[in-house]
Amino acid sequence: MKLISFVIPSRNNKKYLEWSYDSIRKNLGYSHEILLADDFSTDGTWEYLQEVKDKDINVQIFRNEGPERKGIVYWYDFLCEKATNDIVMFLHADMYACPKMDEMVLKHLIPGTVVSATRIEPELHPPGPEKITQDFGIEPEEFKEQELMNYLNSDKDFQHKETSNGIFAPWAIYKEDYEKVGGHDKLFAPQSKEDSDIFNRMHLLGYKFVQTWEGYVYHMTSRGSRFNPMAGGAPGKDSPEWIHTTTKNMRNFIRKWGTMVQHDEMMKPIVSPKYDIGFVIENCDTNMLKELEPWCSDIYGDWVGHKGYGVNGYIKEEQPNTLIDLSKKIHSDHIEPKNDIVVRFDANKLNVNNFQIIVKLSDILQESGEVGEMELEIFKFNIKSMKTYEKELKVCV
Repeated sequence: MKLISFVIPSRNNKKYLEWSYDSIRKNLGYSHEILLADDFSTDGTWEYLQEVKDKDINVQIFRNEGPERKGIVYWYDFLCEKATNDIVMFLHADMYACPKMDEMVLKHLIPGTVVSATRIEPELHPPGPEKITQDFGIEPEEFKEQELMNYLNSDKDFQHKETSNGIFAPWAIYKEDYEKVGGHDKLFAPQSKEDSDIFNRMHLLGYKFVQTWEGYVYHMTSRGSRFNPMAGGAPGKDSPEWIHTTTKNMRNFIRKWGTMVQHDEMMKPIVSPKYDIGFVIENCDTNMLKELEPWCSDIYGDWVGHKGYGVNGYIKEEQPNTLIDLSKKIHSDHIEPKNDIVVRFDANKLNVNNFQIIVKLSDILQESGEVGEMELEIFKFNIKSMKTYEKELKVCV
């Protein structure tokens, strides 16, 4: 059997990390490499990792001395570079590797393919057809391990399905393929939406997505940050840290891809066309600017009347949340737009219903757009070119 390098960063997640590490060694053996990173934890994680390294020769450990966390966007790329095996698997620190999970993943993994194990998890997130919703505990101390083993050994309907198409953690890939896609995009540091971004890029590169329904992890569900008590979260309660990172990076995802995250019911990515769109807006105050700015390549308006907070205040507040230079994106309406597609509208006429046209604009243009002028509700379009740019995003440089 080929060997895997498991990549597991962790921050203030010691008890889950212990549980996850023990599951790999207990159920998958001691041959696979495990790369563990402590991202400036304060819960004794580093001391634990040193103990693990002392007894396990196939473990590499790394530490962020702080004072700021680096995040999984940094650690995934760093640990993948340090991996010594040809295959890497990205496993969250709150995931328990079930017996033969590695064998079932490797059964389907070839170059140009990404293989995900099937998650079994409690109902802390909405159920979906790509996972199995069963509660065997949400804390290591209450984990019902024998009940999980009995469940896996029983004759369940899901065990009669070998594979489906989709991608999510935990996923395995040849290290060479990971490097071809350019790793994770720093735009999404420290975390959140980084997985959807890299999955989109893999899709554009033509990688095949395989989910094995014969290999499993039990997932205690977002214990790393979102529901981690040390980050201010609780079971089913988002931490303030998570709310901040997921909000800013959803905005960054829209800026980059022109849409929100999209996938089918089995979690296979859907990538819409990316157009070069400029908004020219009347009566756009800074509250509306905040709502509209991510949805276009450039935005033009009469900002002269803005007082107090103003456009400069918006840029000063928002720029720390993105690597995209907002000062080069926000323009006066006296500047002639050079975008392929120019959309003019009055912000005073914008409402919840017609805002959905902006949300779905990529797909609307793909279906109905053509060079020339057109109107749709409050929006006036001047389409100079229908060129699309999503393929230019497929490799992160």
